[in-house]
Parts: sequence; C-alpha cells; structure tokens
Amino acid sequence: MTKNQVIETLKIADAGTGIRHVFVRDLELTCIIGVHAHEKRGPQRIRINLDVGALEGDAPHADQLGNVLCYEDLVVRIRAIVADGTINLIETLAERVAEICLQHPLARSARVRVEKLDVFTDARSVGVEIERFAANRPRPKPEHGKTV
Repeated sequence: MTKNQVIETLKIADAGTGIRHVFVRDLELTCIIGVHAHEKRGPQRIRINLDVGALEGDAPHADQLGNVLCYEDLVVRIRAIVADGTINLIETLAERVAEICLQHPLARSARVRVEKLDVFTDARSVGVEIERFAANRPRPKPEHGKTV
C-alpha cells in the first residue's frame, strides 16, 4: 500500500494474543456485480483485499499446511463465489468472503475490502470494507488499546 492511500495497513499479528495475520492483497477479478441494468450487461473489474486474524494455536505448525489457515484455499473459494453468478451489492460479496474466511477453525476475525475499479473516471475505486468476528470463539484480548 502507498502512503497516498487513506486507510493504513491493519496490524493484526500479535504474539501477545497468539494471532497470526493471514492476508491477500489486490486480488483482481471480473464479475457481474451491481443493481443497474448497465452493470448486468457485462463483467466489471473488482479488487479484493482481506486480512484474517488466525489463532496460532498451542502446538507448533510442524511445517504442515494442514495446521495453518491457507491463503490459497481462501483465494480459490473467493474465485468460486465471484464466478457463481450475478451479485447485486458489493456488500453482499464482502459478507460472503468474510464468511468463508471465518469458516476455518483457526480464524478469529476477517476484514474484507471489495472495490469496483471502473465506476468513475475520476476515482481510482469505490467500495466497502467490513470486519467480522468468528461466532462462538473467544476474541483475542487486545493489549493496551490495540485492536485485533
């Protein structure tokens, strides 16, 4: 991310709470998304960024992919959601992405940003960002005013 962007990179990784930061940056896809007739005629470019707070766990990951939250699995599942059909709202897409992130048993939080890239000629992008927490799992306790 550049210094010109309004939103700074979120600090999620925290040894004190045992949280690892798993992220995907600038995933550009095309999809049919929008409520207007012109948006339903053809695909639009979108960009997805996500930040997932994943529990590190008590046992070492033993250099085994099955012991961590895999960003490749997230990307494959996001591509499937986008390819599945027409979505009216980017808010709906963001919620679906957050849901798949939080399905992993190690996931505690998910921050998802979805941007449409070609809506206005005088704006780089427009979009939405959401943050969700896993239900029925303890949230990490922040240290001295930090947010997780």
